[in-house]
Amino acid sequence: MTSHSAAIPAFKPASSAPALTASLAVTLIAAATIAGAWFFQLVLEILPCPLCLEQRYAYYLAIPLGALTVLAARSGAPRPLLLAGLAILALAALANAGLGTYHSGVEWGFWKGPTDCSGPVVNLGSAGDLLSRLDTVKVVRCDEVQWRFLGLSLAGYNVLISLLMAAIAAWGFVQTARRV
Repeated sequence: MTSHSAAIPAFKPASSAPALTASLAVTLIAAATIAGAWFFQLVLEILPCPLCLEQRYAYYLAIPLGALTVLAARSGAPRPLLLAGLAILALAALANAGLGTYHSGVEWGFWKGPTDCSGPVVNLGSAGDLLSRLDTVKVVRCDEVQWRFLGLSLAGYNVLISLLMAAIAAWGFVQTARRV
């Protein structure tokens, strides 16, 4: 008697080594990157702009999804499940590379950034409070680079890291799809 999963080739457990390797690598890279972002923010006091905060969303997705894909690969999950996890990781990283490219273009002055990067004013309060509020408000602009290394800003490094994560996830996807 054969099990149901063995009778359907697509659901037969595949060699999960590439899926495991790729998802583990993406998870570790994402975790190190977000830890670095928090280090810049909390220790070095380089505050993120609204676009910087949006670029973190892909990492907040990649860490738990990558960890779940690692667990699925280790437990011999069906190939379609592993492929779905790797595809979502690759697409999220590619989308984040696009957002990072947009942010880098704003920093270099190639195009205008979103209006929320100029610091929205929601409630000015009374005239007496206005001056004290202006002293406490720190507007972090998306078009002003706060830190560069080797000519790249943090948004530029985000592009490179996201492309690396997308390439690793795509490699894992292709290798897992090819395995019998």
